[in-house]
Amino acid sequence: MRHLDSVPPRQGLVIFLNGTSSSGKSSIATALLSVLDEPYFHLPVDAFHAMRSSAPVPPDQLGTVLHRTWQGFHRAVAGMAAAGNNVVVDHVLSAEWRLRDCLSLFVPRQVVFVGVHCPPEELERRERGRGDRPAGLAARQLEQVHSHGIYDIECDTSRATPRECAVRIKEFLPGRPTPTAFERLGAAV
Repeated sequence: MRHLDSVPPRQGLVIFLNGTSSSGKSSIATALLSVLDEPYFHLPVDAFHAMRSSAPVPPDQLGTVLHRTWQGFHRAVAGMAAAGNNVVVDHVLSAEWRLRDCLSLFVPRQVVFVGVHCPPEELERRERGRGDRPAGLAARQLEQVHSHGIYDIECDTSRATPRECAVRIKEFLPGRPTPTAFERLGAAV
């Protein structure tokens, strides 16, 4: 058995799924874990929110608590990738600072930025079916989530199943073009 200090360093690959609430990111992430050839960790932002204790947060502190949660999430993803782990990120970039923060933390060449799209009518139908999201949440996020306009690859979950999207992403990985979307976005900041 090799000693841990003899594990060669590497930077893990980050498959970054960005889309509104109910767009299908988690379903694609689950499908990716079953089709990818190497081990990957699925890190959804919702899991970080779920880890918070049930202690009540005063309304005047909610924004600060949420901001710190997102910042911590970004750093956890960056840390996992820096340790050589491949990561599938499931996130909602519904505020510009979140993208800027990720651009400052992640190795741009090692990020595959995936736009997860779904038409507003279908998002609304999915939200109603889930019952665990405020009505209209996805519609409110839609404009900002994709406002940067640059992706490496995009999927429409109203036209393709999560598995079809996952296979398409997997097939995209070996021939990833350069500069990546994160490299181009970072250069524009």
